[in-house]
Amino acid sequence: MPRNLCLTRQCLGLGTRIECSIRPLAGDNGMWTLLFAAGMTGEQPSTIKSQGPFPGPFVAETFLQSIVENLTQQGYELAQEPQIWCLHLQAHLRQLNNGQECLAL
Repeated sequence: MPRNLCLTRQCLGLGTRIECSIRPLAGDNGMWTLLFAAGMTGEQPSTIKSQGPFPGPFVAETFLQSIVENLTQQGYELAQEPQIWCLHLQAHLRQLNNGQECLAL
C-alpha cells in the first residue's frame, strides 16, 4: 500500500476528498503517524487529523489499509490524483513533533 493516497466521493453533486499520508515522527525513535486531511474538492481542507503513534511504518500501513477499506465501503474511491493538501499535513506533523519535543523535556 502506498504511503500517500487520496480518496474521493461524489454525493448529491458535491465532491469530497480525503488525503492520507504515513510519516515518521521526529526523534529517530521509530514512531510513525497517519495524517488525514478532508474536505470539499477544490477547497481548503475542513478537517486535519492524525492517528498514532505507531511503532514503525508497516504497523501504520496496516491501520491505513483498514481505514481505506472502511471508507471504500462508504462509497469513497481511490483517486490517481496528486495530493493538494500536503502542506496542511506537513504543518500538522510539525505541530505533533513540537508537542513530542515538549513532552520529552
